[in-house]
Amino acid sequence: MALTTAEIEDAKPGITPHGRTTTKSYKIGDAAGLYLQLTPTGGKWWRFKYRFGGREKRLALGVYPDVSLIDARRSRDLYRSMLAEGIDPSEHVRMARAARIADAARQIAATRLTLDDEGALTFRLGTRRLSLTPDETNMLRDFLDATRSVGARATSCS
Repeated sequence: MALTTAEIEDAKPGITPHGRTTTKSYKIGDAAGLYLQLTPTGGKWWRFKYRFGGREKRLALGVYPDVSLIDARRSRDLYRSMLAEGIDPSEHVRMARAARIADAARQIAATRLTLDDEGALTFRLGTRRLSLTPDETNMLRDFLDATRSVGARATSCS
């Protein structure tokens, strides 16, 4: 039987839907692998249980009420369509998370060194920032060019 929002709201930690008291987590099932896991501390976690490659797997979909019943069902349906195409949803989520982390790292790296219209260079390392004036930036360029030419001569002589 499918869950309703009222049933979710009425669900209390430590009291199962059958009225029994418990000190453990318990599940309230929805349909097609979707269920709500209630923790003894009062957390309500959406989970999707499925089988892939002959193994039972679970995927966390979020915390109620941040993720509504409708959103949890949409996620479940999306992951079930992936299963129908032969894609493991947990692997898909893992790869998407890695891509987001890599994208964030690229964005941070892109903003680590900035050069404004006047030619002033700014370094950002973590929370610290070092800003050079346009004259200091030119001096740094000259220094780097000189060290590159010295390094190039040293390697060609070896």
